[in-house]
Amino acid sequence: MKVVRAGSKAYAPTALAGRFFFLFRAILILGVEVFCMSRPASNLHAGAGNVPDGLPDFPRMIVWAWERPEDLRFLDEHGVDPQMGVAFLARTLYLRRGDVTVRPRFQPLRVSPETPLMAVVRIEPQRDGQLKLSEEQAKRTADDIAEVARLPRVTALQVDFDAVRSEREFYRQMLTHLRQQMPPGMPISITALASWCMDDDWITGLPVDEAVPMLFRMGGDHRNVIAFLSHNSEFNTGLCRQSLGISTDEPLSNLPKGKRVYIFTNKSWDKASLEVARQEVASEEAANE
Repeated sequence: MKVVRAGSKAYAPTALAGRFFFLFRAILILGVEVFCMSRPASNLHAGAGNVPDGLPDFPRMIVWAWERPEDLRFLDEHGVDPQMGVAFLARTLYLRRGDVTVRPRFQPLRVSPETPLMAVVRIEPQRDGQLKLSEEQAKRTADDIAEVARLPRVTALQVDFDAVRSEREFYRQMLTHLRQQMPPGMPISITALASWCMDDDWITGLPVDEAVPMLFRMGGDHRNVIAFLSHNSEFNTGLCRQSLGISTDEPLSNLPKGKRVYIFTNKSWDKASLEVARQEVASEEAANE
């Protein structure tokens, strides 16, 4: 998710690199703010395009909770669709030379016991010509990501990495190591540049359960993506046919229908902003019927 642009100089301080401190702090934040453990019981239908849904126990609408204070307990209040999940930024990994530096989530997250949770890990490489991207670094990155899969109430994991071509093999190695460490049955989701889902498919065969086309902050790809969506009812890459990611400040038309929808906002969520987002998604789906 290009909220903090790749290549940013805002790196985590070295003093934050203790893995046990990160895990303890993340569990503390979630353990205090997220209440008792539960797992959604609904069995949802398969994704569009005859592609089996890789996250059959996860809701069809998910809000991203990024690095800001979030109180989402209202998702479970009367009148709000109970089939909504939260994908929260759990930590950010900074790749520097041959090292991996971890920055945990520092902002509180409050959700009700019934809300399904997906932990998100953002990867930020330092693209300065000194990045090693060795297999050892891939293993360390996988270790740091796998830790958040053990946080309370987390039932799915998402990796957010805008990998450039030179980083793709590293990403593949890392995901392979990650899959081996995941709890049995826990799905792995990744975010995907829209181009990976159209004519630059390198992700088919990755050991993941879905890829979420990111249809916002698309930069130079924006025009090509809009043109593609206006002429095609489905993405070319199978992994991209289950879901899509949108933002409240970049409304789009001609979106593929029947998807799991992840929604981003550039400020903290409240009832009003959520209702606007829900109505936009519903009206777009109705327009595509």
